[in-house]
Amino acid sequence: MAVRALEFYSGIGGLHLALARSSIDAEIIQALDWDQTACNVYRANHGNVVRKVDISTLSASELSALKADLWLLSPACQPYTVLNPNAKGADDPRAQSFTHLVKNVLPALAASDEHPLRLLVENVAGFEDSATRQILVSTLRSIGYTTLELLLTPLQFGIPNSRLRYYLLAKKSPIPFRHIPSDALDEVWRQIPGSGVAWSDPRLDIKINANFDLPGIRKIQSYLDDDTTETTDEYRVPDKVLEKWGRLFDITKPSSTRTCCFTRGYTQLVERSGSILQQNESLDTTSTFDEFLEAQSAGLPDAVKLLYPLKLRYFSPAELLRMFAFDPVNPERVKSQFIWPDSISRKTKYKLIGNSVNVKVVQELIEYLFDEPESCGIKQSRMSPVAHNGH
Repeated sequence: MAVRALEFYSGIGGLHLALARSSIDAEIIQALDWDQTACNVYRANHGNVVRKVDISTLSASELSALKADLWLLSPACQPYTVLNPNAKGADDPRAQSFTHLVKNVLPALAASDEHPLRLLVENVAGFEDSATRQILVSTLRSIGYTTLELLLTPLQFGIPNSRLRYYLLAKKSPIPFRHIPSDALDEVWRQIPGSGVAWSDPRLDIKINANFDLPGIRKIQSYLDDDTTETTDEYRVPDKVLEKWGRLFDITKPSSTRTCCFTRGYTQLVERSGSILQQNESLDTTSTFDEFLEAQSAGLPDAVKLLYPLKLRYFSPAELLRMFAFDPVNPERVKSQFIWPDSISRKTKYKLIGNSVNVKVVQELIEYLFDEPESCGIKQSRMSPVAHNGH
């Protein structure tokens, strides 16, 4: 019998895809989200398993009836992100549905021995310092879960994007975590235990230099659309934006192996909302901008045209879907597998992608979550044995 999974804050289905691509014999029995547009996109890709609902209204008895073995959760990050100067953490209304699940629903399910055996939670880096995280960890441990926390970036999985994210994995005790001693469970891990290379963020540990030389990262070129001429014209950064804010952009090139975090505000905001692409790699970015700024300061008309040879543009939604591992990268020449309903605007596509998860990272975490020694002697109370690749 397949593992029965619930997907909370399902968005456009990144958690669904990660589970489907893993080696785990599992199925999403219900996906839950409040955003009607996200539900429409999810439904176009994964069918009617999704349900529009206010998660804060869900009761323990309602969720108990679904008999889920696995919970996948990606609650709102706005209460915790450094990009939101008014972030209120656990006091933010957008955090209330998640704290309801943690403080009310899970303890009630545990009291009747109907709680999931495993959980995976994804959120923005910074969540690990929040009161919500303290509530989450203390509650899970009090009702018999072992927890493991991680900060991971897609760079560690060969993807040229530095989107650092917080993850929590939980297993019903005494199911063990593999490759980790019990006295190390309180650490926030920067790699999946037993796999890969740790990545250090200087914002989190100023004593450790950021590792910019992680092996095996694909070049951005692999993620770009085939018809670059059409894409250049359609996604060109407007002159008025370049004139006022151009110097603030994070600019990357096709041969690079790094982009910064793409957020829901991509193309609407400039700083810390995502990189833009300089398609002409023969020109030096800094000297070209210096020439532009000097001409602009001198009051020369059409100074912005000095930036045209750089061929600056936004990444397209299709390119970001590849970067977020929803779709195969371009060299594989596989037709896009992701469906956008006709009614979805470009602005909304960016918002929905920016709110989503990186499918590859979550897939690897799911593999690890189910990877435990066969000799551990744990009876899987509601599951048959599952296949796993290991690490």
